[in-house]
Amino acid sequence: MPIAIGQRLESDFSNPLGLLSDCHRRLERFLDALLAISEEARGSKLSDVQSHHFEVALRYFREAAPKHTLDEEESLFPRLRLHKDGESLNAFALLDVLHADHTEAEIKHQRVDDLGRAWIADQVLSPNKSRVLVSLLKDLRATYEKHIAVEDNGEFWIGRNWKLSLRRWRPGAASWLVRACRSDEEPQRSIRVAQRAR
Repeated sequence: MPIAIGQRLESDFSNPLGLLSDCHRRLERFLDALLAISEEARGSKLSDVQSHHFEVALRYFREAAPKHTLDEEESLFPRLRLHKDGESLNAFALLDVLHADHTEAEIKHQRVDDLGRAWIADQVLSPNKSRVLVSLLKDLRATYEKHIAVEDNGEFWIGRNWKLSLRRWRPGAASWLVRACRSDEEPQRSIRVAQRAR
């Protein structure tokens, strides 16, 4: 189903893991939009429609997606680390991996944003920079595939205490997850535009 910033969330705060999963689907689709357009245009001038949707996707990762990351880093992960039972301690290594993913993704997203905004401003991107952009986006997709698999598949939601925490958990600022999952554009449309141009 196509999704849009501003679309009603499928889950609510009574189901925090469902909210995280909803955010993940939006993140994946905006990333797919960036990659599809970048692979198709290869640094050449974007059409008006491509440019519009590319800008929307860049803005999502610049303004909305970081709020989702903050919610995990400042609200969810610290709450899970409060539990010191043996089962939880064995899973803390996964939290460290997820934190490292966030750090790596932040650096790469900044490079993508710089290249993407330069492309839009200058209307063209050099072949070398275009290859770098596509490579960064593919790297991000691989990182998110592993990262999201852990969170969505529940590999680290183990232990009775962790499950109790999740039932009581609410984002530190309740609007963070909502804003992170909202958009007023449809990333799937960007993908379809790029595919039709082939």
